Amino acid sequence: MVHDEPAGELADEAEEVALAVMEASQLMIEVSARALGAEDESLTLAQLRTLVVLHTGGPVKLASLAGTLGVNPSTATRMTERLERSGFVDRQINPDCRREVVLRLTGAGARLVERTLARRRAEIARWVALIPGRERTELVAGLRALSRAAGGPGTGPGEEVRRTRGIMSGAGPG
Repeated sequence: MVHDEPAGELADEAEEVALAVMEASQLMIEVSARALGAEDESLTLAQLRTLVVLHTGGPVKLASLAGTLGVNPSTATRMTERLERSGFVDRQINPDCRREVVLRLTGAGARLVERTLARRRAEIARWVALIPGRERTELVAGLRALSRAAGGPGTGPGEEVRRTRGIMSGAGPG
């Protein structure tokens, strides 16, 4: 691969971009925490991520959810038990394989995810509105380039569930 820039300048620029992305990432975590806190102060961001995976991927096997979240099955079990007690998740035995547990988002869980994501989107939209038009265009191009470099579309929550066939066919959030 040939670069037009000297290696030192490219490394400095990469470091500057990495720091800016990390700063933006921290802002996204903060806005997510605020949005979730406005809806349900008792839930954690990890629990929200679990709900978003279920919202995105539909009913899933517990083992697939654990893999998607990058946690061991016992951690996923504890987390989903808490979400079930809160009325956001329904856990059932898989009728096709009685050793497996299938998780579904309840109506209350889906509404919580939708309201939380809407709050997050609205706050981000307020920030974006403060950015001049040309910089917004450049920001979109830059973020899409970063997404492609990181593996492109289809790398978000729920994609691993779809890829590993963790979804139960014919069912949706309920």
